[in-house]
Amino acid sequence: MYSLIKDYRPSSYFFDEMFGEDKQPFLHYKSLYNNYASINSQLMDSRYQLAQQNFIRQGITFTVYNNDSEGTERTMPFDPIPRIIPKEEWVVLEKGLKQRVKALNAFLDDIYKDQHILKDNIIPRDLIVTSPHFYHQVVGIDVPKQNHIFIAGIDLIRNDKGEYLVLEDNIRNPSGLSYVFQNRFVMRKLFPDLFNNYLIHSLENQLHEMHAALKYISPNEKRHPTIVLLTPGVYNSAYYDHSFLAKEMGIELVEARDLLVKDRVVYMKTTKGLKRVDVIYRRIDDDYLDPLVFNPDSLLGVPGLVDAYRAGHVSLANGIGNGVADDKATYAYVPEMIRYYLDEEPLLQNVKTYLLSKKEDYDYALAHLDELVFKERNSSGGYNMLIGTQASEQEKELFRQRIIESPDSFIAQPTISLSQSPTFTDEGICGRHVDLRAFVVLNEDAHVVPGGLTRVALKKGSLVVNSSQGGGGKDTWILE
Repeated sequence: MYSLIKDYRPSSYFFDEMFGEDKQPFLHYKSLYNNYASINSQLMDSRYQLAQQNFIRQGITFTVYNNDSEGTERTMPFDPIPRIIPKEEWVVLEKGLKQRVKALNAFLDDIYKDQHILKDNIIPRDLIVTSPHFYHQVVGIDVPKQNHIFIAGIDLIRNDKGEYLVLEDNIRNPSGLSYVFQNRFVMRKLFPDLFNNYLIHSLENQLHEMHAALKYISPNEKRHPTIVLLTPGVYNSAYYDHSFLAKEMGIELVEARDLLVKDRVVYMKTTKGLKRVDVIYRRIDDDYLDPLVFNPDSLLGVPGLVDAYRAGHVSLANGIGNGVADDKATYAYVPEMIRYYLDEEPLLQNVKTYLLSKKEDYDYALAHLDELVFKERNSSGGYNMLIGTQASEQEKELFRQRIIESPDSFIAQPTISLSQSPTFTDEGICGRHVDLRAFVVLNEDAHVVPGGLTRVALKKGSLVVNSSQGGGGKDTWILE
């Protein structure tokens, strides 16, 4: 049996996370590389299978949708080769992530109240108020501690020069945090020796930080507020994420049927009677949260919840209407938000974005359909997008017609050469494209979970890393 890592050849076209231009491992990867060089293919495969069995035993699954929109349950593919980020890189990322989330939170508080940024023409008013995720129903609500973002998931990529760029902001209901902890647990279980030569930031106190942030936004000055996590239920694709976080934070996992609103106060039904609820970490989309205000057919929401929220008797994490900041057109203006609200220059750069509502951008994008990535403004999970360099002529023509019919609904970006990382596949250890979902918790100050979820596109040549479309995950090590 031979070592698979020795056969790995980094690509000349993409930045490689482990190897430099001299084809030698970076200094912070050398010890790991030497360890893997002593692991033969049979041992690597057996430990990979053990990892997958561990995920199955714990019920760590999610839904993957095929071309017919039919969902199938599968486990999260775990790659046993971790990603390592040295301290000097992480310090810059951490500062930039905190800056970005603070600005986004200030933006949300502003547009649902005074709308200064719109009055000052920093962002076009029409772009915001016509967004399907701008909810007029919650305009003017005084959110406790002005905290609209309890947790954010910021997606980062690296280009061919190794520079970090922000690809997307997720501040509605970012998922995947449970995998960060499970990846570390499995990695320590299967490859304990790999940790001997590294001093890695621990994840041990991160759930305590999250619980403290939920306590912080309680509308009542209680020492021990009642906090619950509201889930759509066991059939939701992210249910494991919900149940894991509730259990580890020591809060109740509830569904809509477990809650009721009485006299503008939310109560939880218990065997001892009704118990007042102060904070709801909700994992239900806005449209289904309260059938009296949003979708009247929703069976997942709690009637009267928005009224209790407006009265200031309950906090919702994350806030209603955050999706307007997730809008891919709003994303283009985040650097301006940082300058406007914080009077600072952005520490992390965006990917260049063409707004097809602008004639100049529209003309350029259609003329370069073969080169660009097109995304529907309000889609997520890697859906409703076109990668011009990989699409068929038929796919491009269909997308062209959609853009012509509704240019305001799309943005375009250059096709970024996402960095690659050595990944265990059926073909051996091969380079696969990766990104990093960093999780930022907003308390009195912003706190970044040290590591985050490295997502990997397991299909050869694919740039789509989303787990809902077959992507996997890696443990992410932040060096102390």
